[in-house]
Amino acid sequence: MLARLSIRDIVLIDRLDIDFGSGLATLTGETGAGKSILLDAFALALGARGEAALVRQGAEQGQVTAAFDVAGDHPARRVLAENDLTGEDDLIVRRVQFADGRTRAFVNDQPVSVQVLRALGTALVEIHGQHDDRAFVDAATHRALLDAYGDIEGEAAEVARLWDERRACEAAVADHRAAVERAAREAEWLRHAVDELGRLAPQTGEEATLAERRTVMMQAEKVGEDLRSTLDSVAGPNSPLQPLATAVRRLERRAAQAPTLIEPAVKAIDAALNALDEARTHLEQALRAAEYDPRELERIEERLFALRAAGRKYAVPVDALAGLARRYESDLALIDAGAEGLAALEREAEEATARYRSTAQALSAARRRSAQKLDKAVNAELKPLKLERAQFTTQVESESEGPHGLDRVEFWVRTNPGTRPGPLMKVASGGELARFLLALKVVLADRGSAPTLVFDEIDTGVGGAVADAIGLRLARLASGVQVIAVTHAPQVAARADRHYLISKDALAKGKRVATRVAELLGEHRREEIARMLAGAEITAEARAAAERLIKAAVG
Repeated sequence: MLARLSIRDIVLIDRLDIDFGSGLATLTGETGAGKSILLDAFALALGARGEAALVRQGAEQGQVTAAFDVAGDHPARRVLAENDLTGEDDLIVRRVQFADGRTRAFVNDQPVSVQVLRALGTALVEIHGQHDDRAFVDAATHRALLDAYGDIEGEAAEVARLWDERRACEAAVADHRAAVERAAREAEWLRHAVDELGRLAPQTGEEATLAERRTVMMQAEKVGEDLRSTLDSVAGPNSPLQPLATAVRRLERRAAQAPTLIEPAVKAIDAALNALDEARTHLEQALRAAEYDPRELERIEERLFALRAAGRKYAVPVDALAGLARRYESDLALIDAGAEGLAALEREAEEATARYRSTAQALSAARRRSAQKLDKAVNAELKPLKLERAQFTTQVESESEGPHGLDRVEFWVRTNPGTRPGPLMKVASGGELARFLLALKVVLADRGSAPTLVFDEIDTGVGGAVADAIGLRLARLASGVQVIAVTHAPQVAARADRHYLISKDALAKGKRVATRVAELLGEHRREEIARMLAGAEITAEARAAAERLIKAAVG
């Protein structure tokens, strides 16, 4: 609900702060005191169109701030989340109007677009008046209101789900049909491609493996010649092994004659012979490892050439050839099995359509039953509101199939017998429209109402019993939601939980005036209601009548 409204430098208002509470609050005052200005300022904070004329003369900018207490599960919280706005316990909206016509909007001190502010305003407040378009007179909302009244929102949600399911099935049919038609157009080329790639049988990663093996084999060819030459030097005809072995044997025969001279040399030559023998072993092993079949290298190179040629032909990397082959095989399979698959999908789409239509028709019937009950309930409220000759009807007409079902719903009225009924906004005059809206709100009070309802002079042109009936209904509404009413009717003001007086005070030696708001209590409240009853001169009878109104409202 609205907790506080602060206005700075808007038209006649220089500085104004009003604290609100639950229940019914009324705003009264003489004509021209600034009641309309206050509502215009409030509407500005809720996202209404701004204009430079709203800024108080002499000021560079005006500002309106509205603080709301909002439950954690309220739809306004979703608007905050969707726009990445921090959600605090209080929700504070602020609108700055500059004298050059520009405006800026803020939510919890974070800058937002006017569209976001308007979405929040719609969720938080409904303004009902003779000329206001923020109320639920928009025909686009009537279907949801009827569903809420008839408690068939679950059925409506199921119709929306079945509509999405139907659309998904139809999309699957369209996609499958397009794929079959595409495959059929490319059938000959596809068969050639599948045959060619099938013979090639490419494998993912094969190119890299073959290229690595080819590199190793080509390097081995170059290294092998050096290995063979070195082995020939170590173990071939010109090898030093045999001469060294002969020399060692010769020295060993002389070892007994001069051991100290011969043994070190023999020992060193033995080590050299062992090292040469070890080198021969390593060289032989290396040669065996470097051996390859030239025909294998040729096969590898031919395979690489074939794979890379296919990649160029089909304009994909070599590693993608295997996946491409599977896709082409799938496309070919569509040609053969596509008709059968298409038929199955078409059957599913037909079944989804049948489920949607059956559920939508049931919803339509429920809406028509709910419309009859709504009409009866609203028409019962019209007589006390001096609309006894009027008639309210809920038009439920068939329209094209859609996510909301088969129906177009619009509230119509006929103001007098013999006249042609028509849409609520086009047929009802300002005062009649306001009372029709009040009757609707009373009937729909517990069905999706905004937490704050504002009624702007809906009692214009009525008095006595009709004004009392309006006050009674506003009070009834206020038992469930916060209601703020701008009124000229003492019968309405007497039923308020809070009563605010709007007045004008002269400033700067009478050269300028400013709008003021004060909450009236006790004697002051009785005096204002007496003024509303009597006019300029308040009599004892008016005071007594005011006292009776207040006591009757409390009783």
